[in-house]
Amino acid sequence: MSRWCLNPCLPNFSHPRCLGLAATFLLASCGTAPKAVVPADRAPSVPTVATSKVTRTDMVRRIVVTGEFKPFQEVDVMARVAGYVKKLHVDAGDKVLQSQLLAVLEIPEMADDLARARASIDKSQAEVSHAQDGLHLAESAHEAVHLSYTRLRDVAKEKPALVALEEVDVARGRDLVAEAQVNSAKSVLLTSEKQVQVNRAELQRMQTMLDYTKVTAPFAGVITRRYSDTGTMVQSGTMPIVRLSDNRTLRLVLPVPESAVPKLHLGDAVRARVPTLNSTVVGRVARFNDKVSLATRTMDAEVDVPNADFHLIPGMYAEVDLTLESRPRALAVPAQAIDLAGSENTGQVLVVTPQGHIEMREVQLGLQTATEVEILSGVAEGEHVVVGSRSGLKPGQVVQAKPTQLGGRK
Repeated sequence: MSRWCLNPCLPNFSHPRCLGLAATFLLASCGTAPKAVVPADRAPSVPTVATSKVTRTDMVRRIVVTGEFKPFQEVDVMARVAGYVKKLHVDAGDKVLQSQLLAVLEIPEMADDLARARASIDKSQAEVSHAQDGLHLAESAHEAVHLSYTRLRDVAKEKPALVALEEVDVARGRDLVAEAQVNSAKSVLLTSEKQVQVNRAELQRMQTMLDYTKVTAPFAGVITRRYSDTGTMVQSGTMPIVRLSDNRTLRLVLPVPESAVPKLHLGDAVRARVPTLNSTVVGRVARFNDKVSLATRTMDAEVDVPNADFHLIPGMYAEVDLTLESRPRALAVPAQAIDLAGSENTGQVLVVTPQGHIEMREVQLGLQTATEVEILSGVAEGEHVVVGSRSGLKPGQVVQAKPTQLGGRK
């Protein structure tokens, strides 16, 4: 073969051998082309999906509410009478007992009023004695007149000729006058005795007013504020002297959201974390006001927290973890596995069968938390559901399941 025929770029078709090779090439190009071989790295692959196992677990729905500690009871102690503060026995921060003396007031005219009330009693008692003497005198005179009248009357009946009727009538008139004088003396005595009672009541009132000059604690607690000093003029019921708080038991006031109100019950145990003290206290729901605030859509609930050592101070905040619902050994899946079907009680999940096929299931939902959802029906324990993104997955599709750790479950 010449060099012209061996050169594929410059064939010499005039050469006999080159003509044969050209014919062979043309025949080959007009026949069926061989199939292309696809590289192994470009072959279709089975998608891998993240799955989680349907298991039973204890589910609890909680909410965190921030509450404020308040005194169990708190009052501004005021004077019942107007006067000057003569002596103040307590100061802010002092712990006092019930009925303990807090302050003493001075009322200059009170001594004169008491002396006048005592003198009035003495006077009325003297009037009682005088009225008693008058009654005795009237009774004695009536007895003599009445005896004379009865004698004349009896004689007139036995011997009408001896006694004139006019004498009998005069004697009867005297008897009636003496009887009236007795009744009048009794009335005077009764009036005098009533006056004694009135004067004694006035003295008792003045004594009570004097007792009001001693301001005492209505209950045991802590003095949290002092309003007055020695010599301060205070008015009755208008200006407080000190503020008293009962801090042995505190009220933890919790603004409970409206949605959680039906789940809250009296007596429910509550654990509150106090960030300021880095401690936890325990109490129970003691009361709630049965009214939802229109501004905040919350209802105040109160938890009584013992504070015998006074380590908690009113005004501190606490975080309370309220348990609203609980489901022991509930069938649950991660929240990422649920597609809601327009309702909070129904949804859809994608189940990976043991053969690796995708199945779409309608499920009924129960208790829902931030990480898990209770399944009432639709899937069985031990099945695997797809979690995370489900775009591109269709029922019947073959996939490779990859168990994924979500929220402490697999």
